[in-house]
Amino acid sequence: MVVTSQTAPPLPELTSRPRHVAIIMDGNGRWANGRGLGRSEGHRAGAEAIRPVIERLAEHGVEVLTLFGFSTENWGRPRAEVQTILRLGGEFIDRYLEELHQRGVQLRHLGDPERLPGVLQKKVRQAVERTAHNDRMIVNLAFNYGGRADIVSAVQRLIAEGVPAERVTEEAITARLATAGLPEPDLLIRTGGERRVSNFLVWQSSYSEYYFTDRQWPDFDAAAVDDALLEYAQRRRRFGRVLDDGSRDPGSDESGAND
Repeated sequence: MVVTSQTAPPLPELTSRPRHVAIIMDGNGRWANGRGLGRSEGHRAGAEAIRPVIERLAEHGVEVLTLFGFSTENWGRPRAEVQTILRLGGEFIDRYLEELHQRGVQLRHLGDPERLPGVLQKKVRQAVERTAHNDRMIVNLAFNYGGRADIVSAVQRLIAEGVPAERVTEEAITARLATAGLPEPDLLIRTGGERRVSNFLVWQSSYSEYYFTDRQWPDFDAAAVDDALLEYAQRRRRFGRVLDDGSRDPGSDESGAND
């Protein structure tokens, strides 16, 4: 059962909360296989899980949510599965756009839209335009998105703009990524049991807290959102710096690889 806002548990108190949560929505196929269903049914169940997760994170005051819906590598999947995922993307917009708009959610698209079917391109464009002025929460739909391609595109823009080598900085690249102007992810969640980021926000998530769960995406409900945020609240984000007293400074951006 997908947990809705009506059946969700009471909102727990958090000592700290992420501004930006990114989610790799993995495990739809394995969820279906475990129930004797086709993979398309798993993707459909996964699409149904999105809206209650958006609402729960909004209730927690999360400002930005980025959902990895379809990667640049996913084109290599069987054609029928690709078509199912693309169709469900359009159906999600058809079904929930107005509700999300009324709830103050601003939808954005991350990735190259050119390879998407024309009908889906149009729906994505209309969703972005419809919700452009909402300010309760930003939801990035990463569709035909790849982290490395995002970096390559940023570098190409720098070259096209004639930026000299000495002015190619981390800030210059960050300002030309698909997420320009947004806070970097504080928390990156991956469902489905895998322990990797799979080319998702590879630049932006350098200092993110990672949360991996064996729970398959269709079963990732409001309670699972709470669990992830409660664990995040228990972590101390130190960013690598060690102070004189031996503690680590949350204001540093140095690597903690040798800690």
